Amino acid sequence: MSACVPTRADEPRREEHSHEPHSPPPARRPRLAGADVSASIAVFLIALPLSLGIALATGAPLQAGLVAAAVGGLVAGRLGGAPLQVSGPAAGLTVVTAELIHQYGWRTTCAITVLAGLAQLGLGLLRVARTALAVSPAIVHGMLAGIGVTIAVAQLHIVLGGVPHSSVLDNLRELPAQLARVHPAALAVSVLTLALLVLWPRLPGRAGKLLRKVPTPLVAVAVATTTASLLGLSLPKVDLPSWSSHALAALPDGPVLGLVAAVLTITLVCSVQSLLGAVAVDKLVAGRPEQSAQVGRSDLNRELLGQGAANVVSGALGGLPIAGVAVRSSANVHAGAVSRNSTMLHGVLVVVAALLMVPILELIPLASLAALVMAVGIQMVSLHHIRTVTRHREVLVYAVTTLAVVFFGVLEGVTLGIAMAVGVALHRLTRTRITHDETEGVHHVHVRGQLTFLAVPRLSRTLHLVPQGADVVVELDGSFMDHAAYESLQDWQNTHTVHGGTVELVGRRSGVRIGEPTGPTGLQALTGVAAEESADCRCHPWTPWRNHQCEIPEAALLRDGQPGDAQATGADDAGGGAAPSDADGALRADGTDSTGGHGGIRDHGGTGGHGGTGEPDKAGEPSPTGGGADALARPDASEDDTADASEDTGTSTATGTGAGPGADTGAGTSTGARTGAAADTGTGTGTGTGAATDTSRPSARQLARGISAFQRNTAPLVRGELARLAREGQQPSQLFLTCADSRLVTSMITSSGPGDLFVVRNVGNLVPLPGRESGDDSVAAAIEYAVDVLEVRSITVCGHSGCGAMQALLASEPGAAQTPLRRWLRHGEPSLERMSDEDRPWARLAGRAPADAVEQLCLTNVVQQLEHLRAHESVARALRAGQLELHGMYFHVGEAQAYLLAEGHEDRVFDHVGVADLSA
Repeated sequence: MSACVPTRADEPRREEHSHEPHSPPPARRPRLAGADVSASIAVFLIALPLSLGIALATGAPLQAGLVAAAVGGLVAGRLGGAPLQVSGPAAGLTVVTAELIHQYGWRTTCAITVLAGLAQLGLGLLRVARTALAVSPAIVHGMLAGIGVTIAVAQLHIVLGGVPHSSVLDNLRELPAQLARVHPAALAVSVLTLALLVLWPRLPGRAGKLLRKVPTPLVAVAVATTTASLLGLSLPKVDLPSWSSHALAALPDGPVLGLVAAVLTITLVCSVQSLLGAVAVDKLVAGRPEQSAQVGRSDLNRELLGQGAANVVSGALGGLPIAGVAVRSSANVHAGAVSRNSTMLHGVLVVVAALLMVPILELIPLASLAALVMAVGIQMVSLHHIRTVTRHREVLVYAVTTLAVVFFGVLEGVTLGIAMAVGVALHRLTRTRITHDETEGVHHVHVRGQLTFLAVPRLSRTLHLVPQGADVVVELDGSFMDHAAYESLQDWQNTHTVHGGTVELVGRRSGVRIGEPTGPTGLQALTGVAAEESADCRCHPWTPWRNHQCEIPEAALLRDGQPGDAQATGADDAGGGAAPSDADGALRADGTDSTGGHGGIRDHGGTGGHGGTGEPDKAGEPSPTGGGADALARPDASEDDTADASEDTGTSTATGTGAGPGADTGAGTSTGARTGAAADTGTGTGTGTGAATDTSRPSARQLARGISAFQRNTAPLVRGELARLAREGQQPSQLFLTCADSRLVTSMITSSGPGDLFVVRNVGNLVPLPGRESGDDSVAAAIEYAVDVLEVRSITVCGHSGCGAMQALLASEPGAAQTPLRRWLRHGEPSLERMSDEDRPWARLAGRAPADAVEQLCLTNVVQQLEHLRAHESVARALRAGQLELHGMYFHVGEAQAYLLAEGHEDRVFDHVGVADLSA
């Protein structure tokens, strides 16, 4: 290890990060954080009025809502698998519970809640929580919308001063009569509550920002209660009887089938709502880096167990059924909670309120609570959800579920929704479009959609429109072909070829032919993989962009009349070559590249560096490294940093050459089995008995396939835009300077298109200082051209995790031979010096410390290269004129997470960029 690697062991504030890289941090004693305390208060202030309002809407004793809120906070909060999800009486259970109370009575309903909790415990022990997520979101949203409509219509009667009926139809039928006898005081209190619910979140100005921190439901109910008390309005109010007379669960009494259906309904609704809520909370937390660093992802099976235990306790104590509540959970996350302590403390506060605040709670008018619950019901009919299901063509499932819940009940509505979803899926599966056209003497048969036995008659009719002896291309664009369709297609192909015609069957990737009918499956036929190639091929229609290659067996290549690899002697598992994940290579300490000149595409089965015919290592799994030349730079390299390094103990007698696509830049040599360079095209020499040509290499075939797929699928979509750019010239707004690593797809991580970015890539995203280029002015020339000619408005320097150049810098030894790679990497030495300087604060990520020294150097290097940029005259001149901005960026490959260097931070903090930032 070089002496320039910083240790900083004498710096106390860094000692907490002294554990081994990639190891878990030291265990800390649990404590109650201030953020959890404030969050629990905010959630309590929301939960208190909502719990009373939901109990009122169900017809249960009002104390049952408080019991459920307390148990949801204490039991589900402690045992559940979603730390920040808040459970309690949910509006989604209102209709179900009201029906059960009306049919079986309150004490039997409590018993049903206990049995539903036991059922949830059983499902949690069976670990089937993920299965519940298979329910279509359109069904869930439709169920919630139907429940929301039912709640709103029922509570409207209380808002008007009347009494609701048991069904939606009865409530709608009696609504005209209720409007004729409106109670003015109840209506006034309800209107005041609704007005505050709408206007309070929209208060303008700085004062409004402060006032909006008070929960809206609390403000609405408190103001309405105060107004009613000051005016002396005669209204029905909350009536909390003595806890000594509180009704507990009793043995269930009723028909067995009805009770079983009730238990299943409660179990289904509670489970699905809670699990979907846990997933939603995970998404909220992921967009807040200060919390995601301290809160792990939800354990759904544990969450199901926690919900089951909470329902058992709540039902036994005479409380309402419990589920995860979106409103309270969202408030908990946005209030900054960092652990389950906030959820549990909110339950404690509910217990305290239920015991000590009874006189205050009994001042609340029922009309105010009804208006609050009616507003919640209306919000459950979400326009966002309607737009989403419409965009995904599932509006029919949504509408059927909603209407069925409103008019028939929750269980019936969900059942009809599932049936409709299955029907829609079957319709899509059988909806296949088959067309035939002729272009320049070649007949094209296009099959769009899934090819099943139901489409065989249409396929047969279309194929027989093709005249005998014609040249035919059959294009299959789908993800499934069953055996009946495959046999029909192959029979026609055999008959057509016998009569002198030619048939080419292609999948989604143009030019990939289907082999002879020797037994490939429908999926293999559809994806264009020949039968003899299917044994080692793992291609799928969605994988071409993933740096993925099919393993083409040697026998297949020989059958095609092309020479393949001969056997090599020794114990070479992967042919002495490596297929790393870094385009700039897993750089060794001696300055060479153990990847053997990898150019962005794996080199299996052909020449150019394959010394054997064994199976390749799986991407992302560390391979056994040999000593000496093929050793990687980092002995502790993780699966995120290196891949597919293997021993090279084989010998060979002949060499071959080949070319393939690669990264934009990068170079390396391998002393094992091959040498090569990776640029726009790569060349390499490999070992193996016999000689081979490019056409036998999977990389060469993949290049042709990729270009063909571009011409067929992408070129028609971008041809117009590229034609405009060709006429007008390039006018990019940004210069993007990043590493040559093949995993950094600049257009993908910046959502850019042609003409948006002027990209410069090199090993290590380095910017040489002016005057120190030593004959290599390429980076300086690109900077000058971008700033002075293209007049870009910003320059971004982007580093990334697991950078091979930074690994090589850390592993460099003084006095080593000055190879071209070492001479280039000397431009990164100022970054090492900066990291070693104790007078300068380290660059860091918001929310967590760097994982290891390599990540620390990657962050420091971005900051240092920005300073190098400022030293260039063209950049300095544009900065002085206010015409240019500089940005630092760090991309964590394994997390697919981008970080931007915050402006105005002297301590160089890289802030998390999340989904929530897109709206800004």
